[in-house]
Amino acid sequence: MTHPLDHLVLPVTHIDVARERLGRLGFTVAANGRHPFGTENACVFLADKTYLEPLGIASQAECDAAAAKGNSFIARDQAFRFRCGDDGFSAVVFGTDDADADKAAYDGAQLSGGDMVEFSRPIVMPDGTQATGAFKLAFAADLRAPDVFFFACQRINAFPADRKALETHANGVLGIVEIALSAEEPDAFASLLQTASGGVAPGEAAFGLSFALSNVRIAIYSEEGMEAYFDVEPLGTDNGLRARAIVFAVADLAVTAAHLAANGITYLNMNNRLLVKPAPGQGAIFAFEETQ
Repeated sequence: MTHPLDHLVLPVTHIDVARERLGRLGFTVAANGRHPFGTENACVFLADKTYLEPLGIASQAECDAAAAKGNSFIARDQAFRFRCGDDGFSAVVFGTDDADADKAAYDGAQLSGGDMVEFSRPIVMPDGTQATGAFKLAFAADLRAPDVFFFACQRINAFPADRKALETHANGVLGIVEIALSAEEPDAFASLLQTASGGVAPGEAAFGLSFALSNVRIAIYSEEGMEAYFDVEPLGTDNGLRARAIVFAVADLAVTAAHLAANGITYLNMNNRLLVKPAPGQGAIFAFEETQ
């Protein structure tokens, strides 16, 4: 079966910087969560059941030890930070009911991103109650694209279903509409996206390719497309694949604009979207568009 989007990984220099930035952008940010391999997060849960995972380093020593033991998640996070810096957009994560099958499919397509990772971590709800989530991760990657990776996430023990307090945001965000990736040659990475997503076939789109998941669209744009839609300059001579922008659905764009302005957030009004360029604690372009 094809996979929906589960969440997005956004490395940050420090989790408190991300918490402050995302709060100013109008997002409700969950309590910090600690991974057993040295990283921590402060997630933003959305009403469409996707979420953002700002990822910080809680213990460099623990991360180094985990990478040395072959933890694929930490090894790829460290590689991303080394090449791209500590603020960015490193991974797209798909939901799955069978991570073992995904691992086999990735291996069979010569797109393995490393060994499986299994772990659990607590989550603290707004009322102070605590639950434990347990996960199994299977990784897909392409050697031609060292600055982004994909993985399928199976929830062995899911987070609480009732997260309404965490899913309500002052900026009016309801969910994610699109994830924008970029490459000089979008077609070169069609197989990677199709395999990683469990078989979602690519479709032609202006300036590149589009993958219609059940809950979101993933686009791979040429550099010209990124400039046309997101007002960004070309990255340069790098022919690899990069994760660049997240487009959010909002109920009322005027409400979003008012909140951003009140919090001193600079934005650009373009193509019926509000664009906020990356900043410390926000490693991707954030775009907001009104639902029809």
